[in-house]
Amino acid sequence: MNITSNLYIDEKIFIIRGMQVMLDRDLAELYAVETKRLNEQVKRNAERFPNDFMFQLTNKEIENLRSQNATTNFNMIRSNPYVFTEQGVYMLATVLKSKIAVEINISIMRTFTKLKNLSVPYFDIIKRLETLETDNKQTQELLNKVVQVVSSMQTLQDEAKEETKKMGFIRE
Repeated sequence: MNITSNLYIDEKIFIIRGMQVMLDRDLAELYAVETKRLNEQVKRNAERFPNDFMFQLTNKEIENLRSQNATTNFNMIRSNPYVFTEQGVYMLATVLKSKIAVEINISIMRTFTKLKNLSVPYFDIIKRLETLETDNKQTQELLNKVVQVVSSMQTLQDEAKEETKKMGFIRE
């Protein structure tokens, strides 16, 4: 399998804390370096990796990844891995400075862009749902008025039935 294929990279992107991220070990594999060496470079250049570019997973997040990804072996993890957002991945390429890092980085950026473009149609649906939620109070008030009107009409019909004389023949 071509390691730079978007499909392969797709499988390495996870949603954690509402962000698309990649594990340090997956990036190390793609960049053809040891995870230890990748993390050393990151530590040497810590000022380039703020919390919104990179963060360390909690034990609970690792458990969630284990349960959601049966094919990925998270049992081999000795310490909580670091994950990198799209910006963190880009910054990694500037720190690693190898030809393969540049090539892999281009593929990763294309994959992130593709995933963003796939989610665009859902933004309209989300906006509509948010509108429904904010209009919920107004909608509820309107529904209450409709229920009151229907109830009043029902009461008027019941009163009208009681006052109306029956027509027809009376059998004995």
